[in-house]
Formats: sequence, structure tokens, C-alpha cells
Amino acid sequence: MSGKGKGGRGKTKTAGKLSSMSAKAGLQFPTARLNRYLRKGRYAARVSPGAGVYMGAVLEYLCAEVLELAGNAARDNKMKRITPRHVQLAVRNDEELNKLLGGVTIAAGGVLPNLHASLLPKQGSAIRERLSTSAGWKAGKTHDHYRKKGQY
Repeated sequence: MSGKGKGGRGKTKTAGKLSSMSAKAGLQFPTARLNRYLRKGRYAARVSPGAGVYMGAVLEYLCAEVLELAGNAARDNKMKRITPRHVQLAVRNDEELNKLLGGVTIAAGGVLPNLHASLLPKQGSAIRERLSTSAGWKAGKTHDHYRKKGQY
């Protein structure tokens, strides 16, 4: 006997189960694919296996952050589906994400509602007070009565 027990390796509980690098790291992003992209991109002569794990963790965190803020923006607009507009509002209203994605154009994202102070009516006006808040421009009556609910 070679000291390995009865009949060599035998059948273990993990005989047919393969675990990926992503599963070992507890991530959803494909760490092996990120490693391959880092190697094929020739960013460095040598790439550590931990580089893909680290990159996957960073990307997963950024995605979770953007999706959480965009989901909050969608919920504020009483919608269940996240649209590019909600992503735009989430990114531009967050100081750090706005700095990171400052030069990025989000397709169909629109712009932030912004009225210059000199265009507003004089002080003490009820319209000025309503328009000075970020959601105030939409809080009053608009010409959206002809649109279907949730269309825009």
C-alpha cells in the first residue's frame, strides 16, 4: 500500500465539481476573462492571477454603486425599470462618479435640470421658490397631460 487509504484517490464529494476563479473570489465578474484581456492587451510583460480578481472586484463595486443610485432615481420617478436617463441622473448627481465619468456621454441620458439664477423671477415669488428646488420644475402643472402614464 502506498499510504493513501483504500484504492487510491477514490470518490470524493468534490469529484465532479469545478470551481472558477470568480467563484473562489466570491465575485460575479469573470476574473479569468479579465486576466486574459490583461495578458492579450500587453499592458505589462507579466500579469498576476490576482490582477484579474482585483480588477473584477473593482468593476463589480462600480457597477453595484451605479446600479443602486440609478435604481433610486428610477424609484423617485415612480418607474420600475432603469433607463439611461436614470443612469445619467445617478452619475451626475454623485460627486465622485461625476468626476470619474466627467468626459463620458451617456446615450439618451439627457441633461440635468438646471435653471440659471438670473432667469428666475424676482425674490419672494412663489414661482421662484418652486423652481429653485431640483424637482420643483417638474412638481407644478406641466403639459404632460396628453402623454400616457409612464411613457416618458
